[in-house]
Amino acid sequence: MKSAYQIIRRPVITEKGLGVKETEGTLVFEVAAKATKTEVKEAVQSIFKVKVDTVRTANYVGKERRRGKFTGFRPDWKKAYVKLKSGEKMPEYAQNM
Repeated sequence: MKSAYQIIRRPVITEKGLGVKETEGTLVFEVAAKATKTEVKEAVQSIFKVKVDTVRTANYVGKERRRGKFTGFRPDWKKAYVKLKSGEKMPEYAQNM
């Protein structure tokens, strides 16, 4: 089994992510591509010491990028929406945004 820090790559701090945090109590993370919902749930609970209600995931295909005549692709990645149980305190990284 992977460690929690290999599953959770980084928080996704965007306008949409912050809006979801404020209205629904949901955190948004970039996670490992092969991580399951159960692994994401356990990783968030162990890292942030909170209780997770639900996890939703979405896979994103990398876009084609060009530099002049040369083309390449951005990597594919996976996003997880982690909803905390009611009454749980938000982790510190997302409070000051």
